Amino acid sequence: MSFVDEFQANLESLPNILQKKYAFIRDLDKSLQEIVRQNEQHCEQEIEDIKNGVRAGNITPDTSLIRFSDEALDEQKHSIRIADEKVALAVQAYDLVDTHIQQLDQYLKRFDEELRRERENAAAAVLPATSLDGSVKSGRSSEGGRGGRKKTRLATATAAAVAATEVAAASAAANPTGMELDLPVDPNEPTYCFCNQVSFGEMVACDNPDCKIEWFHFGCVGIKEQPKGKWYCSDCAAAKNRRKSR
Repeated sequence: MSFVDEFQANLESLPNILQKKYAFIRDLDKSLQEIVRQNEQHCEQEIEDIKNGVRAGNITPDTSLIRFSDEALDEQKHSIRIADEKVALAVQAYDLVDTHIQQLDQYLKRFDEELRRERENAAAAVLPATSLDGSVKSGRSSEGGRGGRKKTRLATATAAAVAATEVAAASAAANPTGMELDLPVDPNEPTYCFCNQVSFGEMVACDNPDCKIEWFHFGCVGIKEQPKGKWYCSDCAAAKNRRKSR
C-alpha cells in the first residue's frame, strides 16, 4: 500500500467522526439553551419574590443575606458543565483535523523526496551518455578552425540544454507534487505565499518588513533549506533593485 492509499484510508473515517461530534455538540447546545431559559425564568421569579418580601417586611434588605435558591444555583452549575463539555468536544474535533493535516504534510514531504530521488537517478543515467557524446565531438573539433567553430556552437547548444534542464527542475521544485494543491481551506485560516495557500511544510519569511505576503513555502520559491543571512522574495528583490538603479 502506497502512502497515498494509506492516507486516504485514514481520511475516510474522518467525516463520520466529525459528524457525530458536531451532532453531539448541537444536542448539547439545545439542552443548554433550554436550561438557561428555565434558569432565567426561575431567577426572575425569585428576584420578584425577594422584592415582595422586602416590601412586606418578611425579608431583611441586607444584600449579604439575600441569595438565590439552591435549585437555581444547581441549574447554573449544570449549564457551566454542559458548556465545558461543548468546548471539550470542539477541541477534540480541531485536534483530529489538525492531526490529519500534519499527516498530510508528512506524506507530501515523502512524495517530494521520492520525486527528487527519481530526478537525481534520471540525471545520473543521462550524464554518462552526454559525456561520451561530448568527447567524440571534441575529438573532431581539433581538426582546425572550422572544428573550433563547431566546438563553440556545440558548447553553446550544450549550455542552452543545461539551462533548459535547470529551468524545468526549478519549476518542478516550485510544485514538487506536480499537482494543484486545491485543498479545502478554513475561511478563518490565513493564506500565504504566491500560491495563496495555507501554511504547511517548511516556510521562509521575506526580510522586507513591508512585504505584502511575508511567508513563502520552500517549494514555491525554489529553496530546500533556510537561507543564510537576509532573504527577499522575487517581488521585493525586484523593487529593491529598481530603487538602487535610480
